[in-house]
Amino acid sequence: MTNDNTTPANQPAFTDLGLDAQILRTLGEQGYDTPTPVQAQAIPALLDGRDLLGVAQTGTGKTAAFTLPILQRLAADKTGVPNKGVRALVLAPTRELAIQIHEACRTYGRGLNLRSAVVLGGVPKGKQQRQLSKGVDILIATPGRLLDLVNERSVRLDAVQTLVLDEADRMLDMGFIHDVRKIAGMVKAERQSMLFSATMPGEIDKLARELLSNPARVEITPDAPAVERIDQRVYHVRQPAKRELLSSLLQDPEMDRVIVFTRTKHGADRLAKQLSTDGVPSDAIHGNKTQGARQHALKQFRDGRVRVLVATDIAARGIDVDGVSHVVNFELPNVPESYVHRIGRTARAGAEGVALSFCDPSEQNDLKRIEKMTKQRLTIIGDGPIASERHAHAGRKPANAGGKGGYQGKGKPSNQAARGPKPSKSGERPPRGNRRAA
Repeated sequence: MTNDNTTPANQPAFTDLGLDAQILRTLGEQGYDTPTPVQAQAIPALLDGRDLLGVAQTGTGKTAAFTLPILQRLAADKTGVPNKGVRALVLAPTRELAIQIHEACRTYGRGLNLRSAVVLGGVPKGKQQRQLSKGVDILIATPGRLLDLVNERSVRLDAVQTLVLDEADRMLDMGFIHDVRKIAGMVKAERQSMLFSATMPGEIDKLARELLSNPARVEITPDAPAVERIDQRVYHVRQPAKRELLSSLLQDPEMDRVIVFTRTKHGADRLAKQLSTDGVPSDAIHGNKTQGARQHALKQFRDGRVRVLVATDIAARGIDVDGVSHVVNFELPNVPESYVHRIGRTARAGAEGVALSFCDPSEQNDLKRIEKMTKQRLTIIGDGPIASERHAHAGRKPANAGGKGGYQGKGKPSNQAARGPKPSKSGERPPRGNRRAA
């Protein structure tokens, strides 16, 4: 993006993509002038009516890549929507992601006279049923709640013209693929379909072949992959000593907006309470919380009232908060792909970030799988009971020690060891004309 109104000769502007005047005005009002690579490639193909397979990580702008063409095509098509009907359906794996997509549709669709709605679990159905009763142009939904509403005849899918599967690999991880296939079977065969996924495991490749017809393929490999922009470090520490280590590291003021990932919901609640007791304002977000509680926790974190957000993997792709300085893997994930999605909450929009992982001896195999998948060795912090100052002096990365033992809860680790290079403060709002569409 450029601060002035000029654009590099080899980089298109939104005005070059075939978007109509109203959408361009809205983008201009939001300060968006230059599309991301995924937007530049996807939008023209989608406006031409092609199906699309997008292989792109979070933070690449894929939400606008599919919402802008959907809005334009629906606004141009004056076909009415039947009662309880839907013209465009977007499936998302998590509630938070569904809400973000809905907010994007509302933002980019100003002035187009289109109705959109979001349906998800964790909240009463009544309001959702009332919104659907007269039909909507765009529906963003999590699969489980959508099937509930279909079975109750609160919504019909036979009028769907456009079907989008966002973060399909996360759908697979969460066990939603059967539901996705069932929903796709309810949508008419003649439609435009899109599938977006950060990774392409075999099952997702098979699903793409089932749902897409001669799709355009957009595959975005960032100039600096997210995992390479993140300073990744590992502490070898036994499970009982992890909380003491975390509380000590959080004494560093540079850890100013931190997401901590745990494996279990109970563990997330317990850790958030313990950190708050230690004087670190914290809250937890996981699948057992009501949607209202989850949104409240996210707002508190986004507004800076809560410094640490403790989350389970269900929220790994649903947390879109600028300026996350550090991600901490309090427990390593069983699935290595989840590690990438976790640490991707920092180093967004080209910024740098720091990811710290706590590895108990029982998690050694998880660590090996992560390093194999990312093709990177995590920098080991500390070769004794205390993280050594000499390894982190003046912000230098410690050498990859083969490290024995690690922090065992005796003494305090160096706060500087947690810092690494100070990440860019992407939480500060960039000037107009220098922002990317989500």
